Amino acid sequence: MAVSMADISKLRKMTGAGMMDCKKALEETNNDITAAIEIIRKKGQAVAAKREDRDAAEGCCLGVANGDFAAILALKCETDFVAKNEGFVSLTKKLLNAAVAAKAKSIEEIKELTIDGQKVSDLIVEEIGKTGEKMELGAYEYIEAPSTVAYNHFGNKLAAIVGLNKADADAQVAHEVAMQVASMNPIAVNRESVPANIVESERAVAIEKTKEEQVKKAVEAALKKAGFNLYISESEENLNEGIMKGYITEAQAQEIRDLKEKVSAEKAANLPAQMVENIANGRVNKFYKTACLMEQEFVKDPTMTIAQFLDKSQKGLEAIALKRVNLNQD
Repeated sequence: MAVSMADISKLRKMTGAGMMDCKKALEETNNDITAAIEIIRKKGQAVAAKREDRDAAEGCCLGVANGDFAAILALKCETDFVAKNEGFVSLTKKLLNAAVAAKAKSIEEIKELTIDGQKVSDLIVEEIGKTGEKMELGAYEYIEAPSTVAYNHFGNKLAAIVGLNKADADAQVAHEVAMQVASMNPIAVNRESVPANIVESERAVAIEKTKEEQVKKAVEAALKKAGFNLYISESEENLNEGIMKGYITEAQAQEIRDLKEKVSAEKAANLPAQMVENIANGRVNKFYKTACLMEQEFVKDPTMTIAQFLDKSQKGLEAIALKRVNLNQD
């Protein structure tokens, strides 16, 4: 039985497969649409198996909010060409909307969801069959709060969701905060929610940096007092350069080395613990001002923090949850 263009168009509309794939499937099944759909699905599974070892480094990342629940989902693929394809973006939206409707808490839950009678995993396999590229669910993040908002950055590679503590929060205000999260990449809403291991790491770095700076200041003061040039004394390379150009002698270079070693050891052994702690605390506080959303300067008005911006728009309004996913490198 000859395959008609009407049947090919119908099958393409139902499956999204290419014209030749639809024609071949209809020919194999003697124009049986149901059987042809199954062939196309199996073709997708075969392609998926072949592409299993490929790297799905591109993709589409979208966020959506619905009342007290918001989520971000990334569907990964191999090339940016496919990531921008209308069908691929549409599938990402469909999966995300289903996840939010079900208030899914994990990728595993999403895979088991059914959309129009088909499991999510099967829908992904079908899309693989259409494009010939490996695809997989990438990141999935969700939040729950009295009110939520989502922001999708141009290009569908970056999305942010924010939860606020009041159900009647102004939509535009919430949108501005979600844009702030996308732009400034805070790691937590406030300092209380920063993971303890990150705080400990930042404090350790701050203490070490403070000690190094105090030792360096003491060494520089000693070198200046002894009449040595700080640039020449800065490193072994600079000392060798000074000797080569005749600015200092070998004996003077050794004197500089000895003085630096002596003062460094003495200062390191006698650093006031409270002073080091105070300076380190100041450094950690600076870290909080960049890492915590509520303490960040508002991008659109650096005269106020996000906490002040929210409170100004509505007394007592606070951000209480956030998630951000970026498929590109920050």
